[in-house]
Amino acid sequence: MTPPQRTRRTPGEDPPPRSAETQKGPSNPERIYVVADPEGERAELDLVTLIVAKSPDPPSSATPEQAALLRLCSAPLSVAELSAYLNLPFSAVTALLTEMLTAELVQARAPIVRQALPDRSLLEAVMHGLQRL
Repeated sequence: MTPPQRTRRTPGEDPPPRSAETQKGPSNPERIYVVADPEGERAELDLVTLIVAKSPDPPSSATPEQAALLRLCSAPLSVAELSAYLNLPFSAVTALLTEMLTAELVQARAPIVRQALPDRSLLEAVMHGLQRL
């Protein structure tokens, strides 16, 4: 989707006529907060929580957004990546993921934490050993 092109106008000019599509409003019939259940509890998800689909094939009862999430989650992806790929806000993605976690379509995992940095004395010993070579 390309952004609308802007043209300069002089103060006395009339605005350009609007097309029929822009007068009707957006083409999406429902906003994501209508699709996602607003009354339910939200899962404790943060930006780096990894999401994995239990099955990449969406069930017939899945919404288009849920089907897209399932296709993306065949490999582990963070919630931030899913939000960016789907061009949806974080809150909308967490609402969708909460429904999918409840239906056991996806699994949430904590991110893999890297080990703590090695001891400085170990690094110095390796550096001195390399310098002697």
